[in-house]
Amino acid sequence: MNLVLLAASDIIPYTSKALLRGRRHAHVLTVHRARPGDVLNVGLEDGKMGQGRVLRLTDTELEMEVAFSAEPPPKVPVILAVALMRPPVLKRVLQTAAAMGVPQIHIFHARRVEKSFWNSTSLAPAEVREQLVLGLEQAKDTVLPSVVFHKRFKPFVEDALPDLLQGRRGVVADPSGQPLSGEAKGPAVLIIGPEGGFIPYELEKFLAAGCVLAGMGPRILRVETAVTVFLSKCS
Repeated sequence: MNLVLLAASDIIPYTSKALLRGRRHAHVLTVHRARPGDVLNVGLEDGKMGQGRVLRLTDTELEMEVAFSAEPPPKVPVILAVALMRPPVLKRVLQTAAAMGVPQIHIFHARRVEKSFWNSTSLAPAEVREQLVLGLEQAKDTVLPSVVFHKRFKPFVEDALPDLLQGRRGVVADPSGQPLSGEAKGPAVLIIGPEGGFIPYELEKFLAAGCVLAGMGPRILRVETAVTVFLSKCS
């Protein structure tokens, strides 16, 4: 945790103090090994960053004097759209996307996505938020990405995608595509498929929407690896 991300509810009313319990308190206590008087990097959710001076640290609570003055880092100009994946992979992708500064994440269905994945508790708002917060804490950011789920492929590609593509390139990760050049950076919608890849019908729909296929050579990458590699190329 490179930054302690605070919610508005963590601030003690009418003061400049924050009170923490639970995971963040335990991390400061056992990993940072902070003591009263120590200064930590803090940020207010969807707000500014600053510093927090430890006033009191017990086995159950952390109290800090906090001040916020610095703006969070800018987001990258890339929207991430990725087919739903296994819950453990989804957690890693959400953390990575948040850490890399993605402003919007769209999770959609595809033919090679197991329908049972949509019943996972990892899609619950609280679970999604936890992974985003972990990513922001790693990267020292405060602004949570928005996350939208699309349970049907055709409505996503025909109704939602055209709006996302306004003023942006559509880049579909696929081994058949040409490698991205250094000129590929800029506003984009990066689309990544499931572990088994997109079926021909899905690729045709993306091409019909105005997207291009982009590859990284003959190697087949895991979803979480592809997210990191393609984001670095596009942003």
